[in-house]
Amino acid sequence: MKKIVAINLGSTSTKIAYYEDENCVFKDNIKHSPEELNDFATIWDQQDYRTEKIVNYLNEKGIHISGLDAVVTRGGHTEPIVGGVYRVSEKMLEQSGSEKYGNHATDVGLRIVKEFSKQGPQAFTVDPPTTDEFEPLARYSGIPFIERRSSFHVLNHRAAGMQYAKDIGKNYEDLNLVVVHMGGGISIAAHKKGKLVDANNAIDGDGPFSTNRCCTVPIGDLIKLCYSGDYTYPKIRKLINGQSGLMGYVGENDAKIVQDRALAGDAKCKEVMEAMCYQIAKEIGADATVLKGKVDAIVFTGGMAYSDWIVGMVSDYVGYIAPIAVYPGEYEMQSLALNTLAALNGEKEIRELK
Repeated sequence: MKKIVAINLGSTSTKIAYYEDENCVFKDNIKHSPEELNDFATIWDQQDYRTEKIVNYLNEKGIHISGLDAVVTRGGHTEPIVGGVYRVSEKMLEQSGSEKYGNHATDVGLRIVKEFSKQGPQAFTVDPPTTDEFEPLARYSGIPFIERRSSFHVLNHRAAGMQYAKDIGKNYEDLNLVVVHMGGGISIAAHKKGKLVDANNAIDGDGPFSTNRCCTVPIGDLIKLCYSGDYTYPKIRKLINGQSGLMGYVGENDAKIVQDRALAGDAKCKEVMEAMCYQIAKEIGADATVLKGKVDAIVFTGGMAYSDWIVGMVSDYVGYIAPIAVYPGEYEMQSLALNTLAALNGEKEIRELK
């Protein structure tokens, strides 16, 4: 029997799941308040805090790192690579730490599982966010030396798309889908016959604003802000990914709380939520265009997909494009654990960034 712990560090939460072979024995989601996270200047400073939360939780469940076969995390940011199961290597940590390819709490996850591996288990990541299947035209930014790159929730996108295909009795590779991941970050991608050919950079690049990040902003105003003298590089990074979006507008990064306030009559919260949904719909429309209007379904997933109100607002804009399918929550933990199990059993190749 293989014992596997999967972790998934989001911007405002840490998800943990424990598997024995293909069976999920338990899973949980540890939420982190804005007050706790504000104590850290960068995500790297969160490593000890996040590690302690994970270890304490596992100890309460009677699980010890030394008794595991593998620990696996949702991947961080490296050079573009093909999808699959990867051993966490020193080169992967080096590239992740450089922030050259992006920066998110998942990058801390790589460091945590690598440290855990010193106690015995193997350390892996699966379908990292820099998995790159973009078509050539999707890479153009307008500035020759700046290229649009694949950096989003690839793991859950593919898992949700494959689950939808399975549920309707078709092959994922035969469908054109627009998949909408709505969590701490929001990413929308065009899935063209099994390939993720275009998507917004959900970390700090473009697309809708989300719970605590801004994504697309007027570029001229952002440049002025950077040179205003009021912001250092770390401060501007924290502003665009940590203190913007819902957090910036209404001081709260939990979409459920903002929704409840909106439905209770808070006009500001209502308008901000409507604006977020408006931006999500615009991005869905853009990806439908990438697929030349030949869209088999729009698939909603992520934590905010539990909200009929949010899904309904977006659907009012885009329901004419294709049928709507809703898969609340995420399939990331299942995908992390089962792909790792397959690798341990020799059924999948274990890749390594060298």
